[in-house]
Amino acid sequence: MMFYIDPAYLLLMIVTLVISGGAQLFVTSAYKKWSGERNAVSLTGLQVGQAIVDRTTLGDFVNAPTAIQATGQVGGAAGSTIRFQRAAGQLSDHYDPRTHSVSLSDGVANQPSVAAMAIVAHELGHAQQHEQSSVLIAMRNFLVPAIRFSPQIAYLMIFLGFLLRSSGLITLGALIYGVMVLFTLITLPVEIDASRRALVLLRESNLIQDERDASGAKRVLTAAAMTYVAAAVTAVLTLLYYLSLANRRR
Repeated sequence: MMFYIDPAYLLLMIVTLVISGGAQLFVTSAYKKWSGERNAVSLTGLQVGQAIVDRTTLGDFVNAPTAIQATGQVGGAAGSTIRFQRAAGQLSDHYDPRTHSVSLSDGVANQPSVAAMAIVAHELGHAQQHEQSSVLIAMRNFLVPAIRFSPQIAYLMIFLGFLLRSSGLITLGALIYGVMVLFTLITLPVEIDASRRALVLLRESNLIQDERDASGAKRVLTAAAMTYVAAAVTAVLTLLYYLSLANRRR
């Protein structure tokens, strides 16, 4: 018995693997290089975060949600609504808008590296987006509940469409998958804007002492952005493939 492999699907897999693998290699390489380079101010990622909050208006707004005092919290700047806490794993750093808190991995929180400086500033860039009610991040957060289920429903519809030879079901599945694609496309400018804000926050806080730090921080942030570019391209290509399947079934 012979199994048929769609050449278009095989091509899609190869292209997405190359794009995703290349982006991951770029970010891993940049992080490895700049996590080994000490920043000029000799501050750990946690200290950089606290300095940014201390020296800017970030975290000062009155209506910020109270951060959850979670186990593993590593502190926040005095008088600020922003809190810092531990995150397990490597490169697991993230900002939580529900608690207005930044979670930092040990490699970022405890190391005085250029990479740590860039990463914590990026997460605080997200905090600033939240405080300033960024339209893009509001749209992204609005779609979060939908993407929890849309991929599974989309795959089910597409699978049933194949079984029943129904182009309508495949098209419906592709449209539902499109919700995730939209989320991915909105996430890209959100992340790029957070990186832009990160560099501004570092300079406003007088934490960029030389151009080597500035260059390294940009390199790390650019590498991180490439992973979102790869995700967006992959999502769009996958959507186009699903739509082409529906068209072939007509």
